[in-house]
Amino acid sequence: MRKSVPEYRHTLHAVFADERDVKEAARALRAEGYTILDAYTPYAVHGLDRILGQRPSRLPWVCLAFGLTGAAAKLWFQIWTSASDWPVNVGGKPLASVPAFVPVTFEITVLFAGLGTVAAFLLRAGLRPGKRVKPVHPRVTDDRFVLVLLQDNAAFRLQDVEAICGKHRVVEVEERLEEVS
Repeated sequence: MRKSVPEYRHTLHAVFADERDVKEAARALRAEGYTILDAYTPYAVHGLDRILGQRPSRLPWVCLAFGLTGAAAKLWFQIWTSASDWPVNVGGKPLASVPAFVPVTFEITVLFAGLGTVAAFLLRAGLRPGKRVKPVHPRVTDDRFVLVLLQDNAAFRLQDVEAICGKHRVVEVEERLEEVS
């Protein structure tokens, strides 16, 4: 069996100290046509996803699907149990009394939606227990903001990018050769 040859890509990591600086630099770099692969921040920066041109997450739809699946499964199970598998006539009440099932169905809906969404997120993000992830910058989880740019063509000029980032108080710029996984 032949081993596959690893693919590499050239990236540029621009490190900033302030949220406003990273947003303005990202806006300026996108306006100049540079490709920003990702942004790493110590906390959620509102509006940065729109500046980077990322499309909205599909995770809410996954949450809805898991919630509806849980609700449908629980309603079916309760109706089947009370009306067909173990019918017990209590005071002339109907065997499949759906209003009595609402509280438990709601709880199961929330449980399925929550657990399913977490599982989908962990699977999609490739996270698992014990996985070692090397951060892009040692202080990105403390107080630094990092933009990762793709050096994807010959028109990419390091001096131009450094000039744009310099206008927005860049702290550090580093070129890297990364293996594409």
